[in-house]
Amino acid sequence: MATVSFLDATRVYPGADHPAVDKLNLEIGDGEFMVLVGPSGCGKSTSLRMLAGLEEVNAGKITIGDRDVTDLPPKDRDIAMVFQNYALYPHMTVADNMGFALKMAGVPKAERDQRVLEAAHLLGLETFLARKPKALSGGQRQRVAMGRAIVRQPQVFLMDEPLSNLDAKLRVSTRTQIAALQTRLGVTTVYVTHDQVEAMTMGDRVAVMKDGLLQQVDNPLTLYDKPANLFVAGFIGSPAMNLITGEIVEGGVKVGDYVVPVARDILSKVTDEKTLVLGIRPENFKIATDGIAVDIDVVEELGADGYLYGTLAGLDEDEKLNATQIVARVSARTPPQRGTTVKLTTDPAIMHVFSEKTQERLSD
Repeated sequence: MATVSFLDATRVYPGADHPAVDKLNLEIGDGEFMVLVGPSGCGKSTSLRMLAGLEEVNAGKITIGDRDVTDLPPKDRDIAMVFQNYALYPHMTVADNMGFALKMAGVPKAERDQRVLEAAHLLGLETFLARKPKALSGGQRQRVAMGRAIVRQPQVFLMDEPLSNLDAKLRVSTRTQIAALQTRLGVTTVYVTHDQVEAMTMGDRVAVMKDGLLQQVDNPLTLYDKPANLFVAGFIGSPAMNLITGEIVEGGVKVGDYVVPVARDILSKVTDEKTLVLGIRPENFKIATDGIAVDIDVVEELGADGYLYGTLAGLDEDEKLNATQIVARVSARTPPQRGTTVKLTTDPAIMHVFSEKTQERLSD
């Protein structure tokens, strides 16, 4: 096991006008499960491949433990990688696939067989050792790919969107298995995904990336409760946080005909802006007699909860097409009807306030 450090690590692809990863600084603790998350093209997979030695580091450096691995070939980095497409040898059995790297490394057959059997037991693959990949389901193949990484007993596991080829139900069960397995093994793990729900449920800490830049790194609850900027606020959470722009007035921010109260100390941070962005989680909205007026377009009833989807009241049809959608979670037993107008309010103490100009968080 080991710590991993990215120190101003930068990757610029030939012919590109900006870095794919730009001066990434990230410390990953010994035994930590770190998730890199962000939209397509944000640099998360490139960062992982730089750590694996599959991409050149154009500036800065990467260390594993006390070793500078920036210029080392992949085989000398003591890492094991799990790919999105499993990358299993179709002509080999499960046991041979899992033990292949050990065989290439000259590990004696008795030790090799023992390590394969231990990994198979951990992953519930004992009965599949004699099968070939074509006789396995997608979830079973993914476990074989995991097993192949485990038997090598590396210092660091690297996982590049390993669940993206699985169906929705299997993804949920497999992600809990991976998280539980990592806890048992205690191996430092760097996991890449574009799915923020995956990131929130699996990682000890989550690093959010955009356009090659690290936006924020923290534990999942802190990311949810105190996003550093508008991008993190809109990316983390499902359904996403409502981000509503309003005009700064005395006592708060005016949205439609309603003034949302905003603390004076927050408003005092603003000097040359006339508008602010309010961030309100769907579950923090309450239906009230006074508040932001919203025309309800869709009502989703999900059993325990219901979700209202609408736009600010009073907009014409053309304006509605370009208006920001507002989402509120309500009781599914007595939801408002589609086509009606409701008034939504929230507790100012749990509301997020952002600068529209800098995109940065203003509230504590």
